[in-house]
Amino acid sequence: MWLTLLLLLSPSPQNPPVSQFDATFAQGVERTWIGPEFYANRLQDWRLQNGWAHCLESRKNRPMRVLHLLAARMGAQKASFQVEVEIKPGEGPWGGGEETWAGFLVGAGGEAIDYRLTALTHGRAAADGGFVVALDGAGRLVARDFEKRKAGGLWSVVGELAEGEMAQIPAQIEEGQGFGEEAIQTVRLRILAEPGEQGYRLEARAVDLQTGRLIRRAVWENLAAEALEGEVALVSHRGPKAGGPGYAFHQWQLSGGKLQLFPERRFGPIAGNQYIVHRGVLKMTVQMMPVGAQDPQAAALEVWRPSESSWQTLAWSSLEPDSRTFSFQVEGWDASKARRYRVRYGPEDQPGSAIWEGTLQADPVDKSEVVVAAFTGNKHYTGGLQWNSNGLWFPHQELVQAVTYHQPDLLFFSGDQIYEGDLTGAQRRPLEGAMLDYLDKWYRWCWTFRDLTKNLPTLCIPDDHDVYHGNIWGAGGRAAKNQDAGGYTMPARFVNMVQRTQTSHLPRSSDPAPVEQGIGVYFCSFDWGGLSFAVLEDRKFKSSPTVMCPEGECKNGWFRNPDFDPVTQADVEGAVLLGERQLRFLERWAEDWQPGVWMKVALSQTIFANVATLPAPANNDAVVPRLRVVEPGEYPETDIPAADGDSNGWPQSGRNRALRALRKAFAFHIAGDQHLGSFIRYGVESWEDAGYAFCVPSIANTWPRRWFPPERQGRFDSEQPEYTGQFRDGFGNYMTVHAVSNPVRYGQEPAALYDRAPGYGIIRFRRGPQQIEVECWPRWQDPKDPQAEQYPGWPQVVHARDQYAKRPTAWLPAFEVKGMARPVLKVRHQQSGELVYSCRLSDSRVRPWVFEEGLYQVGLGEPATGRWREFDHLEASREAGSDVISVVFE
Repeated sequence: MWLTLLLLLSPSPQNPPVSQFDATFAQGVERTWIGPEFYANRLQDWRLQNGWAHCLESRKNRPMRVLHLLAARMGAQKASFQVEVEIKPGEGPWGGGEETWAGFLVGAGGEAIDYRLTALTHGRAAADGGFVVALDGAGRLVARDFEKRKAGGLWSVVGELAEGEMAQIPAQIEEGQGFGEEAIQTVRLRILAEPGEQGYRLEARAVDLQTGRLIRRAVWENLAAEALEGEVALVSHRGPKAGGPGYAFHQWQLSGGKLQLFPERRFGPIAGNQYIVHRGVLKMTVQMMPVGAQDPQAAALEVWRPSESSWQTLAWSSLEPDSRTFSFQVEGWDASKARRYRVRYGPEDQPGSAIWEGTLQADPVDKSEVVVAAFTGNKHYTGGLQWNSNGLWFPHQELVQAVTYHQPDLLFFSGDQIYEGDLTGAQRRPLEGAMLDYLDKWYRWCWTFRDLTKNLPTLCIPDDHDVYHGNIWGAGGRAAKNQDAGGYTMPARFVNMVQRTQTSHLPRSSDPAPVEQGIGVYFCSFDWGGLSFAVLEDRKFKSSPTVMCPEGECKNGWFRNPDFDPVTQADVEGAVLLGERQLRFLERWAEDWQPGVWMKVALSQTIFANVATLPAPANNDAVVPRLRVVEPGEYPETDIPAADGDSNGWPQSGRNRALRALRKAFAFHIAGDQHLGSFIRYGVESWEDAGYAFCVPSIANTWPRRWFPPERQGRFDSEQPEYTGQFRDGFGNYMTVHAVSNPVRYGQEPAALYDRAPGYGIIRFRRGPQQIEVECWPRWQDPKDPQAEQYPGWPQVVHARDQYAKRPTAWLPAFEVKGMARPVLKVRHQQSGELVYSCRLSDSRVRPWVFEEGLYQVGLGEPATGRWREFDHLEASREAGSDVISVVFE
């Protein structure tokens, strides 16, 4: 049983005041997660045990552990309230002096601040943090300010309290003897706030629960009404015993006319879910909170049957213990129509059971336009701490609302769904603690996007930060002592846990064998809406440049040796990007055309080029967070192309092999990771002989990369910005840059968020004209507004056939197909059988083109259905002849 709610006044629709709210922690249960009405900072710092919420953390550099109450808050109405709770030290009696305390956080957040953001308040004082009323280890009742910021880095709020941080608010009345000589075990702490003519009067009382003796009483007069409005939470700061746990709490009760109830804000036990449907198979991953062994361990997937007005059970699943997920698979799924579904966790009559509902969408295979929304880089905190939307970007509600307006058919998250050090720092050991630390951050992603993912098919793939790397060169899955060595620094069990939370609902890979250490793979194909997607893992098999190019003195992907030229010296033999297994997969995928599929799309963590510059003489990107953001129209003159081994511009030969494989399928490429939104066209042997790629901008980022190259190296349009045109990146790769969302002073607040050019991508695939329209949206723009503008240079529109633009040098006989609309065309070398290219035609007449003379085989029709014709030993000629071969399908 999660929580007992007592409503003693008649409710109304507008979250009215209530007279009492009992936050009774579940009895007979032991687990990390406290319950759906609560949010713990951090997740692993708290534990529920037999009706007590225990704080396990007491280190100096982890101050102010906070357990938030989601389901109730203090409103703006002028009324009294009372809060009380039982508190005991985790070990031994009360003590430890004035540097440790336990009690309440009052007035955190406010009506204008998303309650999910306020639920992160902990650790360090900052605006909208509220104030603390607590009993300290010296036996005194203290009030401490939690609003005045004294510290906070670019990445996290970890660290000891600064001098003067959390200054005391003097009480007008103090009485009581404190602890005295007694060994006090459990205290009942109560605060009572009553409005007066000049503000609120707040009284605090601490009583020895065993004897009933008053330990301490304190009164604060004339507190501002707005200081008391907001969320109420429990606070455990350090502990009475060095090296021991913090404090434990029991029987938390709130009452009074200022209290408001929000039961809809509960979070858990189901945190969210993702699903896809591929070729008649429905797969779903349901993310659970860390429930205990006494809680239900099974869940059912059910669909609504309108004809019978009842729910039908499709599948059952048992809880996977590391990832805390349920995985469902249903064969023979009919995706021709949308269906309501629900996940039923535990028997309905059992305490702790829950229901999670959503919609399984119909396959939009008949839609004229299929819309994909794409994301990368889900950062919440980038410095300048405030416990409001001027200092924290979570939960990204403006972005979620904007994406909802676009009505996408598919969601793609390209990686960095979490950042290991974001806001709360990273815990890497022990393993169980590290897994909980990941889940703590992953739950924020679920909390942000779950109302989208429960109703839309979702492809989600992890990147380096998801597996606790700054950068990663997976080197085939080997174990690594440091990231530059190539491989994974976190245990394989941790990596598999991360992959399970994000990718276990993806279709099974056609080559599912694990890599080294038993780390699973997820590269696969997925068909939806007439599009066939190749989901790639462009990190797992990639070589480390530090290992492969020792003379480059490479650290964190950057070559530090000034005499080393990445263009001519870094493309060494044996360096791997996708690896042989994924290249073979792409060869198979290029030939796999199911009925209704008209376009191929590759999805990966990042693009196959290095679209970034650095100011000379910088030889690594450590300078990026400190770079001055330029004004609109300003062009830095000292930037040079970057050569970052973390980009897929390296290794060059591996990059070119990948692009050759993709262009055989006329595949468009969507990726992320670089933080900088860009739209480019690849070149392999020369400029513009391969397909287009869209790198989506970050949801939010700390590392605002930019592209201000010193000069163009090929053809360009003089009317377009200087950073567009034909270039060679820092590794010498050909690329044509069409648009870039450079960080500039956009004049939007908070500038720390918006000047770094955050946003999302919308890609519209139009079946009739076989067009792709690419949109790059700033997150501050409301797409409903007719005046809303995308980033400069967007939208971009290209054709499906533009994805393989190598200039032909020879032609085969023309073909005219009758009895079949829009057949598939395959061209392969006659002798070797190697595929030259394959695509779905938009017309019934075609003259196949090739790139050298010789003999070829041409196939036309629907290869997956058997309606297929092949023509062998066709000779390519440098002159396009007039012969036409008629192909008739009955």
